[in-house]
Amino acid sequence: MSVYNQFLDSWNSVIGFTAPEHHYRMTEFLGDIVNGDSHHGLLMAFRHSGKSTIVGVFAACTLFVRPETRILILSAETHLATRMVMHIRNILENHPWCVDMIPKNKREWAENKITINRPVGIREPSVVCQGIYGNITGMRADLIICDDVEVPNTCNTARKRSALRDRLRELDFIVSPNGSMIYIGTPHTLDTIYRTV
Repeated sequence: MSVYNQFLDSWNSVIGFTAPEHHYRMTEFLGDIVNGDSHHGLLMAFRHSGKSTIVGVFAACTLFVRPETRILILSAETHLATRMVMHIRNILENHPWCVDMIPKNKREWAENKITINRPVGIREPSVVCQGIYGNITGMRADLIICDDVEVPNTCNTARKRSALRDRLRELDFIVSPNGSMIYIGTPHTLDTIYRTV
């Protein structure tokens, strides 16, 4: 069993939950993306399958394995991205493996960005979030998670879909040379962005 699924099992023990088999497959898939050669992946699953829940667990485990990782969460709207950061923060605060990761001085321990105990000299927070059209200029990330960037508000016209694709192309300048980009979502149009990510 991979470290990601062990981490998931331990978290499920904390919350009193038994994971369905597809959660283990999702976690393994996400681990293969960051540890494989392509470093790009798309996770699509049926609605209410627990995609965002698993991605939060995966992000927390990634920080456990590599504390120096800088994670950028992007969603269609800032409040959606904020929910993911809050989910990750809750896991870090309550997972038994993460006790030593919580800083005593919680200067960056908010709903939109968190910084764990990690090697010194890293400017960016451990996890930061933004809406898809928010200011990401100058950011750098080792893992970019695009969680539900395609929603009706961002894709219900050809013009909006074109603008969304243009925006997503900018991520190539933010992700670190060996960084990973993961898209999580459900198509909302026949001309979905997920055909080309």
